[in-house]
Amino acid sequence: MIEVTGLTKRFGGAPAVEDASFTVRPGAVTGFLGPNGAGKTTTLRMILGLDRPDAGTARIDGRRYPELEHPTRVVGALLDAGDITPRRRARDHLRWLAAAAGIGDDRVEEVLGLVGLADVAGKRAGEFSLGMLQRLGLAAALLGDPAHLVLDEPVNGLDPEGIAWVRGLLRDLAAEGRTVLVSSHLLAEMARTADHVIVIGRGRILADAPAAELAAGAGPRTRVAAADPEALRRALAAAGLAPVAGAGAGGALVVPAGAAEVGRAALAGGVALTELTAVGGGLEEAFMELTGSAVDYRGGAA
Repeated sequence: MIEVTGLTKRFGGAPAVEDASFTVRPGAVTGFLGPNGAGKTTTLRMILGLDRPDAGTARIDGRRYPELEHPTRVVGALLDAGDITPRRRARDHLRWLAAAAGIGDDRVEEVLGLVGLADVAGKRAGEFSLGMLQRLGLAAALLGDPAHLVLDEPVNGLDPEGIAWVRGLLRDLAAEGRTVLVSSHLLAEMARTADHVIVIGRGRILADAPAAELAAGAGPRTRVAAADPEALRRALAAAGLAPVAGAGAGGALVVPAGAAEVGRAALAGGVALTELTAVGGGLEEAFMELTGSAVDYRGGAA
């Protein structure tokens, strides 16, 4: 079990993580979600003892990471798949890590096979694609057969087959009773993978709930567009409907209301619509509702 209590970290006086508290329990995949710059990676680094918190604690089975006698056998971590000497061969990289942790070469070959790199283990890391580096990072995280996994964006750079493979791997590891904490910006994938979700925005925990419960709590949404976007905005405003900030694409707006209500607002304003699509609730919609005021950078409509 991973327990975070009142964790706080500031850089140059600006809060990166503010009084964060949550518990990651074994036997489930816990998704750690948040906009860019929300504090996800900083929180993971503090859990792993790489950044010292200004306040609060992060404990793994009751101990801080530096207090673990055999950390590789307790926690498997992947924070930056590209953090490897380019000239080092994949097998040699894992052997070096294994030797430092007192792990035999047999385990190296086992994890190479598990992540699908056995046939390319003699290649240098600099020859690997991002997806292959992610697989190598996962192999390193699994070397010690740890009871806890802390993974930062583990499917970044993987193709659809690789993403599906990671999904199955994480769920299998959780089913074995391990603690699995994984950050990701792929909300649709997290909806298929995570049992529990923790949402962070501007350093503060915004939600901590079962994924299904959080998704079910998202209200209806409608994607709407018109040839005259400004007239559409005025019609929506007159009806008391405010589009979700940053949620539109291609000039469309996403409105937290049902399609019938949005359509009536457009009709009352004399606006001819080019799109009116109910997009429903779900984890992505719940995430947008929670983090709408915690996004630092938003794109504008084309």
